[in-house]
Amino acid sequence: MTEERQTEERQTEERQTEEQRNGEQRSIELEVEVAGTPEEVWEAIATGPGISSWYVPHQVEEHEGGAAIASFGPDMDAHGRVAAWDPPRRFAIDSGIPGEGLAFEWLIEARDGGTCIVRLVNSGFGSGDEWDSQYDAMTDGWRIFLFHLQLHLQHFAGRFATAMLPMAMWPQNPVEAWARLTSLLGVPESPQIGDRIVASTDDATVAISGTVAGTGPTRISLLLDGPAPGTAFIASEAAGDLSSVSVWAYLYGPDATEIAGRTGQAWHTWLSTNATS
Repeated sequence: MTEERQTEERQTEERQTEEQRNGEQRSIELEVEVAGTPEEVWEAIATGPGISSWYVPHQVEEHEGGAAIASFGPDMDAHGRVAAWDPPRRFAIDSGIPGEGLAFEWLIEARDGGTCIVRLVNSGFGSGDEWDSQYDAMTDGWRIFLFHLQLHLQHFAGRFATAMLPMAMWPQNPVEAWARLTSLLGVPESPQIGDRIVASTDDATVAISGTVAGTGPTRISLLLDGPAPGTAFIASEAAGDLSSVSVWAYLYGPDATEIAGRTGQAWHTWLSTNATS
């Protein structure tokens, strides 16, 4: 990271802290460098199939004022509006009601060498304990998803994935849940980048395997070789007094939809069963 970039990030953090102190709305501001032309990056962040390949399933009407629907699970759809549509530079989604709900703005800036800077501004956070928890959780979550945007554009540019998003709430804190989850799946708590691991349920009903591409205190990101080519992350994240435990994958290839449907349900059942066992 350059000194200039470090200074920019420090100024952003200081501004967000001041906004919090003054009771003003806060925003998450993050950026990553990704492979691809602005047009390729735009396809990945501003179209339904593109967003679905590294975040959650989306439907996007590709024009300003169009509908945008994000699906976080059964009966968990978030409805929004395309607030800005300026390809291949700026894309934004909001609630459609001025001053209400969260808003998401994506900015794309071309760089030399065939890469782009993608900047995310997620605004609309208020103050107070409940907002603080949501703000922190979404900041951590966005860092995971932006890393998977990088993996998608580096390894699967121009292709679209089927998302498999099983998760369950576990009663432990994230560190305790992570230790238990990795033990049950037979994977190390802190693997090294480049290690190949196989995460399998105790009855070997389902498994995912691949090379470690990224890590965090309670997260492993994988470049998958099984059950299909793709990316995945295994994670334990704070969710109030509980932990959100997930095995999320983005699968490519002609059998991706069938595999995601079959193994996604098996993973969900396993995670839910082990939440209290």
